[in-house]
Amino acid sequence: MLYLVTYDIPDDNRRLRLAKALKDFGERVQYSVFECLLDEKLAGAMLERVKKEIHEDEDRVRVYQLCEGCKKTVKIFGEGMLTEDQDVYIV
Repeated sequence: MLYLVTYDIPDDNRRLRLAKALKDFGERVQYSVFECLLDEKLAGAMLERVKKEIHEDEDRVRVYQLCEGCKKTVKIFGEGMLTEDQDVYIV
């Protein structure tokens, strides 16, 4: 499943920690936007990590789950492409 994670965090340190955490789960596509291709277990781990890094009374994070049908309607203008699952992984 594709998850779109956006955030607005006023504190520089928390914002940096969250960005580093999200890099473990997906690709940064804009400054405060990540696309993450995750199964249910990894999605749960990502959400727990997000909750751990933020202050809910000051920060704003939105996580959108996009189904295959919705994914097909995404339009990208300018540089970039929709994050896709790799056929081959190099470890």
